[in-house]
Order: sequence, then C-alpha cells, then structure tokens
Amino acid sequence: MEYTVQKLGKMAGISSRTLRYYDEIGILKPARVNSSGYRIYGKQEVSRLQQILFYRELGVSLEDIKDILTSPSFDSTEALQEHRRKLLAKREQLDLLIANVDKTIAESEGRIMMSDKEKFEGFKQKLIEENEKKYGKEVREKYGDEQAERSNKIFKNMTKEQYDEFEKLGTDIIDTLKAAFATGDPAGELAQKAADLHRQWLSFAWGSYTKEAHAGVAQMYIDDERFTAYYDKEQPGLAVFLRDAVLIYTGTKI
Repeated sequence: MEYTVQKLGKMAGISSRTLRYYDEIGILKPARVNSSGYRIYGKQEVSRLQQILFYRELGVSLEDIKDILTSPSFDSTEALQEHRRKLLAKREQLDLLIANVDKTIAESEGRIMMSDKEKFEGFKQKLIEENEKKYGKEVREKYGDEQAERSNKIFKNMTKEQYDEFEKLGTDIIDTLKAAFATGDPAGELAQKAADLHRQWLSFAWGSYTKEAHAGVAQMYIDDERFTAYYDKEQPGLAVFLRDAVLIYTGTKI
C-alpha cells in the first residue's frame, strides 16, 4: 500500500505540512516522488513515522529522534519494546495521579485522611519518569536494571521528610563544591567534604554504596555532556573538579 502526503497525514492524525517538514529536515523521506511531483510513502516509511510519533509522544525532540533513527545500531523491535515499557510507566504515573486526586477530593469532603507520603506519590513517579527519560539508558547500561529499579523503588517510598533531606543534600553538595572549587584543590578539606556529601546522596538514592560505583558515577559526569552541563552551569569546570575529588576520596583510578 502506498500513500500520498495527504492520505498518510489523515491516517496518522498529523498535518500534511508536518510530513513535508519531516522530509525537509531528513527525518522521514518519501519512498519516491512520482511524475506529478507528489511524495509517495510505502510500508517502510509508515513504520518509521510510527516510531517518530512514539518518540514524540514520549517528549523526545525531533533532533534526538533523527539521531536515534539514523544510528547504525538502531533496532526497531528493541525500540518498540522500549516504547512499551515507557508507555506502561507513563500509564502507571497517570493512574497514581488520578488516584491521588480522588483521595484528595475524598479528604476535602471529610471522608478520609491522607498521609503526607500519599499526597506526593504521583509527583514522585513523575520525577522518576523524567530522570528515566533523561538518563535512564546510560544508568541502566552502566549499573544494570536491578540497581535502577531498586533506586526508583527507594525514591517512591520516601516520606516527605526523607525527600526533603535528599533534596537538601543535593543543594549542600553544589554549595560546598563551589566553595571548594575556589580553592583549586580537589584533595582539600572542602573538596573532600563535598565528595562525602555526594557519597551520602548516592547512598540515600541507591540504598547501598561502593567506592567503585561512586567513582564510576563521577566519571560518568564527565563522559556524558548532559551531566557535565548540570554541574558546569553552576561553575565551568565543576564536573571535572567533582570527579577528581571523588577519585581522591575513594582512592580509585579510572
């Protein structure tokens, strides 16, 4: 079966203009252009459009989608399995939020009492999903699904007080790290204090700790530009400084 721009757009629920734009940026080229100048799409292009729309639904940018789909290692079946996992997680998040709203309504009507933990369950799930979308692939490849799921479970089960403590640790790390950076010495007292706070923060999230994993995370902050950007937005060079401080703290060489 072949489709023109208009027919494919109508079937997929998107505009003809969108399909033409996808062609212009090279993310979805037609199978051919007929003698009348019309773009013609076949089965392969339909499947590719489906993948694009899956990624768009998950909030992935067109630039990133293009990089993913044009990668030599792209596997459509594996991608569909990943889409399914993320959509199930998204459904779980929506179910939690709906349940949260229902409980809040019931509490406002005086029918039930909600704990502080219950009030934030749906929002914590949303944060987990955001982190999975940004960093999940790299974390799972480096530390495995079991560790990633354990961390997510710990996060979901945090009380409001525990979550506040976790957030405070994150702020303290940055503040101490910036002060240590000004000394220029990753082996200094302030830098080592920052490394210790980072250890506490990781242990809080992971439920366990090893020096090797700590050093591995610090190195990942350098290897992945997104992590580097997070720290360097506070102070250029901060990610490298933290990595160096952690390597000294753990006595580890990468």
